[in-house]
Amino acid sequence: MKLYFAPMEGITTYTYRNAHNQMFGMCDKYYAPFIVPSADERITLKTLRDILPDRNQAEIVPQVLCNCPEAFQNFAEKVFYLGYEELNLNLGCPATTVVKKKRGAGALLNTESLDQFMEQIFSRTRISVSVKTRVGFYHHEEFEQLLAVYQKHPISLLIVHPRVREEFYRGIANRETFENAYLRSKETLCYNGDITTVLDYQAITARYNELHHVMIGRGAVTNPAIFREIKGGEPLRTEELIAFSDLLEERYMALLQSDAFTLHKLKEVWQYALLNFPEEKKIAKAVKKANRLLDLNSAIRQLPEIENQKEKKR
Repeated sequence: MKLYFAPMEGITTYTYRNAHNQMFGMCDKYYAPFIVPSADERITLKTLRDILPDRNQAEIVPQVLCNCPEAFQNFAEKVFYLGYEELNLNLGCPATTVVKKKRGAGALLNTESLDQFMEQIFSRTRISVSVKTRVGFYHHEEFEQLLAVYQKHPISLLIVHPRVREEFYRGIANRETFENAYLRSKETLCYNGDITTVLDYQAITARYNELHHVMIGRGAVTNPAIFREIKGGEPLRTEELIAFSDLLEERYMALLQSDAFTLHKLKEVWQYALLNFPEEKKIAKAVKKANRLLDLNSAIRQLPEIENQKEKKR
């Protein structure tokens, strides 16, 4: 089984990825958050800084958010010359600002236009192209038409998050919809969605026993040791989580040179990490209200040991 760390905009930048790889690792690849190229603008080093090879200590896959064939091609060439073998196309971002421009999940509204776009990029691109997609915009039934489009093109890996755009991240990922794709393309299919524990992972792999790829995003930010746990390693400990936070603080401070910006980045991570402590509402409130790094660090050092996930499920 190949295990991938999903991209999360604003969180899983190279600073986070390198720290995670140093302390936890054990995923096969990190997919970087999307970059938005433009057909009429030069792609600068600033645009590419998150995926520059000398800044990344683990294997990564760049991701692009784009609906213009020319812009896609220009970006693919840049990525190719940086030494990457795969470029991931984002067809899942549900953000309103993205959807309005017919990018991300917005591209799923018109399967004819999507088909034409994919025809052009696959006929021109030298690099392998994978796709991360939702199963529709309004309704799960839309996935039938989307699958028909995807199967026409040489997609190296189809990463399916079985929610439609209108669900955002609410509710439960629809595994029945995913099964539609699983029955047709097992070898090049990847499951993504609602894997937060080893038990969740085991439920997916038991149900789809010929699945070879799994991607975890929010579950891996919540529990950065999840890949280790899946491979039979020790469960996450509170002291590890705090040490990871300390490492991130050190790296963010070196990069950002700002207590305020570093605090903001750590709060983004802790909004997920605190899900390991559902009963600690007072500490969660203290983290949320922290105005100084000192306040955040004082709060997280009061956290108890994390309960074993098997005990939680009883």
